[in-house]
Amino acid sequence: MHSRQRLKAAINHQSVDRVPIDFGASAVTGIGAGAVHRLRQALLPGEHFKVKVIEPYQMLGEIDEILYQVLGLDVAGIFSPKTMFGFKNERWKPFTLFDGTEVLVPGDFNVTRDKNNDLLIYPEGDLAALPRGRMPVDGYFFDTIIQQDPIENGSLNPEDNLEEFSLLSDDDINYFKKHAHMLFNDTEAGIFMSLPGLAFGDIALVPAPWLKNPKGIRDVEEWYVSTLTRRDYIYTIFEKQCEIGLKNIDQLAEAVGDLVDVVFVTGTDFGTQKGPFISPQSYRDLFFPFHKEVNKRIHSKTTWKTFIHSCGSVTAFIPDFIDAGFDILNPVQTSAEGMDPEFLKKEFGGDMVFWGGGVDTQKTLPFGTPEEVYREVITRLEIFSKDSGYVFNSIHNIQSNIPIKNLLSMFQAVWDFNGFDYSGIIHSIQKKEDQ
Repeated sequence: MHSRQRLKAAINHQSVDRVPIDFGASAVTGIGAGAVHRLRQALLPGEHFKVKVIEPYQMLGEIDEILYQVLGLDVAGIFSPKTMFGFKNERWKPFTLFDGTEVLVPGDFNVTRDKNNDLLIYPEGDLAALPRGRMPVDGYFFDTIIQQDPIENGSLNPEDNLEEFSLLSDDDINYFKKHAHMLFNDTEAGIFMSLPGLAFGDIALVPAPWLKNPKGIRDVEEWYVSTLTRRDYIYTIFEKQCEIGLKNIDQLAEAVGDLVDVVFVTGTDFGTQKGPFISPQSYRDLFFPFHKEVNKRIHSKTTWKTFIHSCGSVTAFIPDFIDAGFDILNPVQTSAEGMDPEFLKKEFGGDMVFWGGGVDTQKTLPFGTPEEVYREVITRLEIFSKDSGYVFNSIHNIQSNIPIKNLLSMFQAVWDFNGFDYSGIIHSIQKKEDQ
């Protein structure tokens, strides 16, 4: 099998020759730029190469074509046209991370330093606007700076929270179409496309760090409270957001057709470490109707498999996710309560593809030994890959400060489990580069 065939088989619960692997195809399955840099140094020594930061909010590094081959990856991604801070990935320029790693960032990645030496980043790169993100000194990613006007219940207007949702422009449609055709024709990768504007209530998006003057309810705590105290207001936002989103699905379905294999729909988190973030009934009342509409439209018009990302303990929601029409669950946070891998696979593996869960990124990968990382990866692969329906990835993004020995041990375990020797690929690439 080549990668596209392998991914298609896995997401359709069919037999595969080996477990497909994804790193870098989405904003929730990536690797921090510093870690990507060290991977390249370890696997392609002697190369003088600067990694591109393609998702500046989380400072995720691009998995370039050569490293993609070396790692034996199977999935390539189509991201949104603009980053979380509202500028495009273009006009690359040098930048140095706090740990001294030299990378490339987009031309409108403009930062200043505050009195604590923290980095401040600006929407659309506009230094005349208020900063919308902060990276603490010696940190590895940005936190949103909340910009919240005083809230007066009598004058709240749902349209204020709909500012960022609109029909895709012709340029946007052409962007997705161009990249889908390029990946389909020029590679054998499975194709993963991130759909814009369909993450209902994703708390990473509610503050809208790409907007200079966001209106409405933008404070994280206030938003969560509002899902109970102002439910009609939130429901009205979701109704209009869904209406726009369905029209965008129609446009994208026509533009890219079945070139795409998987689409990212939502990254709203419904779980904590200890249990559900909201009650299952609240999910059914407020989120389920819109998830169902979106999945129904996608499945009626395309062969795309739909991907939901929800951190934490979400076991209580999985039956509803399935009923809503989702095909794939990520990040499969097995460290959370009730998320035992064997239980998840036995109970839901026939209906839900698991994408992630390959190694714990809170404890094992950052703080374990290489041997502990290796054993955990092998164990997870043995459980989740049974009867297919699995794509290997870690539990959420790999941070830049992960020890390189642990990162290499993770990949070695996947390679060994798959029975595939990637040293031949590394050798051929190095030989080609020498020529």
